[in-house]
Amino acid sequence: MNEVKHALRRSRRNRVLAGVCGGLGEFFGIGAFWFRLAFLLAFLPGGVPGLLLYVLAWVIIPGE
Repeated sequence: MNEVKHALRRSRRNRVLAGVCGGLGEFFGIGAFWFRLAFLLAFLPGGVPGLLLYVLAWVIIPGE
């Protein structure tokens, strides 16, 4: 029962801008590509939803 619990952190290794997608990918155990795609799709209908979500995550999620 030695489970390693990972804290949600912005990634320093897997980053393009602020490490938000890399950190989410590491936390959930899936590729950061899928989070980048989700933010891109949220950004397309006018920009505000995706940009707001990304900036909010950037502010809330602490760095490594």
